[in-house]
Amino acid sequence: MNALLAVDMFSGVGGILLMALPIIGSVLMAYGVFSVAVDLRSADKRRIVKRLQAGSSRTRRGADDAEGQDLRKSGTEAVGGLARAISRFSFTARMQTVLDQANVNMAAAQLLIRLGTASVVGVVVLLMFGVSPIAALGTGAGVFVLPILYFIRARKKRMNKLIEQLPDVFEMLSQALRAGHSLASGMQLIAKQLPDPAGTEFGRVFHEQNLGLKVEDALRNLATRTDLMDVKFFVTAVLIQRQTGGDLAEVLDKIGTVIRDRIQLFGMVKALTAEGRLSGYVLLALPPLVFFVMLFVNRDYADVLISDPTGKMMTTTAIVMQLMGWAMIKKIINIKV
Repeated sequence: MNALLAVDMFSGVGGILLMALPIIGSVLMAYGVFSVAVDLRSADKRRIVKRLQAGSSRTRRGADDAEGQDLRKSGTEAVGGLARAISRFSFTARMQTVLDQANVNMAAAQLLIRLGTASVVGVVVLLMFGVSPIAALGTGAGVFVLPILYFIRARKKRMNKLIEQLPDVFEMLSQALRAGHSLASGMQLIAKQLPDPAGTEFGRVFHEQNLGLKVEDALRNLATRTDLMDVKFFVTAVLIQRQTGGDLAEVLDKIGTVIRDRIQLFGMVKALTAEGRLSGYVLLALPPLVFFVMLFVNRDYADVLISDPTGKMMTTTAIVMQLMGWAMIKKIINIKV
């Protein structure tokens, strides 16, 4: 009797969940669409308001820090109660740094809300079509994680390109200083002559100081935004030169030479470690490739690894050991230059 009551209760709960999931998914989808529409319509207005607020706060004491904060946001402030709540987490702050370095003008909190909404809607839709819960949850996790990995890769690619442009940046800036230009006009020249990311980042510095922020604070913002050691060297050299004097053009030439030599050394290290990296790729791809080949050649032999409990344990252990081996190879070939 108790068993029958439990079965009836479970079926009743399952029916309620089956009716509630489409409603929850529809509400989340509507919120996501509304959030995207509101963000697209108000992005330009918020950017103008932030600049006006930054300009009106110059006369207050301590306004320089506030201006730098407002100018750095550039339309990436979280809008809405849920977005502001999510923005309090440390992961959201790190994600915002990744978006800024990838040159994506979007609030990290709103991005996480949209990805979470898309993930939940995807899981609900797949469950409604009869897909297994594990596959649905895996798909939802992929919808949430894959865009984040894309932004991380875009950020890394953009920062590496900025490092390669820095010798040309410092050479152009030193020539502009020798020709009689000021530091600000030299940065404007870099913004006009060089493509992204160097042109964008130094153009942002020029616009920040043009809107009333001190050059020192704008350069500190650049160092914080890019978080690159070479840029920090440049900012430190400029700050010291503006306090003590000296030939800034000569300092920039030396910094550019050091960076160019280090880029050359890094290329040599990358060429020498190419064999190790290729071995890591081969060792990581070989077991899955052999497994899929065995699925076609000898299906019964391969099914043991995915159907038998001992085989599942062996498969899990093999995957963990593969990832550990790949991490060790990456650690060995990752030589700091």
